[in-house]
Amino acid sequence: MNRAAFRFYAELNDFLPADRRATTFAYRFDEGQSVKHLIEALGVPHTEVDLVLVNGESSSFEYLVRDGDRVSVYPVFESIDITPVARVRPQPLREPRFVLDTHLGRLAAYLRMAGFDTLYRNDYQDEELARVSSTEGRILLTRDRGLLKRSVVTHGYCLRQTNPRRQLSEVLRRFDLLGSMKPFQRCLRCNELLRPVSKEAVEGRLPPRTQRYYNEFSVCTGCSQVYWKGPHYQRMQRLISEAVAQAQDGFSQ
Repeated sequence: MNRAAFRFYAELNDFLPADRRATTFAYRFDEGQSVKHLIEALGVPHTEVDLVLVNGESSSFEYLVRDGDRVSVYPVFESIDITPVARVRPQPLREPRFVLDTHLGRLAAYLRMAGFDTLYRNDYQDEELARVSSTEGRILLTRDRGLLKRSVVTHGYCLRQTNPRRQLSEVLRRFDLLGSMKPFQRCLRCNELLRPVSKEAVEGRLPPRTQRYYNEFSVCTGCSQVYWKGPHYQRMQRLISEAVAQAQDGFSQ
């Protein structure tokens, strides 16, 4: 059996047992195994990896690891330009669009609130999630590592946080989305865009108090849900402001 030395860097250590974090360790493997297969066998989804160095040289996922190799595995780089070397991850999608696993309904609503195109159903099967991510060019968000290891998934992320509000901050920070936010432009229910509408056009659908005190309204172009800037609007503004602040300071508070 062959043996190679592996070292994982930065947040990739989140996927490793304590004795393998931030250190070089030996890993035994059968001949003919690709570096992608071994990385995932060690618990790290390929969608989390941006650069692999084998014996100090940039490598593709298809490289067949040999006895005695030294493998260094790096996550996505946010502030370092690694253009001169070969990334193993596809280039970022031109427009950040998401599809979410079935357990992330609250996060889906928050991402829509922030203005991001976000698909979500509570009955998605894993095969469908992977297919939608691949065919529609959507980033798959999940806490299921196995789902991200499917070869068809090229853009995905395994959420570390469990609280939906912190998950929103995590996504904003991980994908550098703070400058791309367009809050309150999508329907929280169905994800379609909102359009302004006159009060007269919707007054028959409004509660009496709302009709009396509010004059600005929007309607969903998909499901026709009506929105206005009531007390819920101020609460959502505070939620987004807090998420942005957390994303900026990296959860240091």
